[in-house]
Amino acid sequence: MTTAHFDGAFTDGWIRRFAASARATEPELTALDQQSGDGDFGVNLNAGTTAALARLDAAGPPDAAGRRRAAGPLDAAATAFLDEVGGTSGPLFGLLLQSLAAAADVEDDRLTTPALAKGVAEGLAAIRRVGEAEPGDKTLVDALHPAAEALAAAGAPTPPDQALRRAAEAAWQGVRDTAGLRARLGRASYLRERAADVPDPGAVGVALFLTSAGGTVTALTPYLSPAVS
Repeated sequence: MTTAHFDGAFTDGWIRRFAASARATEPELTALDQQSGDGDFGVNLNAGTTAALARLDAAGPPDAAGRRRAAGPLDAAATAFLDEVGGTSGPLFGLLLQSLAAAADVEDDRLTTPALAKGVAEGLAAIRRVGEAEPGDKTLVDALHPAAEALAAAGAPTPPDQALRRAAEAAWQGVRDTAGLRARLGRASYLRERAADVPDPGAVGVALFLTSAGGTVTALTPYLSPAVS
């Protein structure tokens, strides 16, 4: 795939694969969140991506010439999460998607690695402002922060699909690292031992989103294993 193809068709497919990943892994996400949170993260993530699909379908498919701007599907998904998903996860994922859409919107109908780096960095900054989370607090920031660093290090010559793959790998390492952290925020901070050794579900959701740029995730277990690099 060449850089010219990272347009609205690509971002439309990305969101659709994210929805398929959320649907396939909802039981695992729910089980994780039952150990460390309210148990509703899988349901909320699936609800957000389902709402995003409805908005994509209403907009119609991008044509073969890629005339839909890359920002469009990202913006549609952002609106779905911000307007239609409860809990803390909806607004936070909405902010990330909104920042990605804004960064992509300045490009000429296509997504670039610098736009991805800018969008994820600004999404991370917005999430940290709103959620008051820092790296090490056992939140989705612990996956998004290393992903942002990986995208920044990739540089402009790196094709977006390769940059996203590196970001996803960094995010999954961040997910695995959260299993050894003690939560400072949210319900997990009150559960103490019950949440010990459990990866943060929000961090898993971030890694799931980034991985879905390249394909659908059907099971979390392979990604949560320390053997995965």
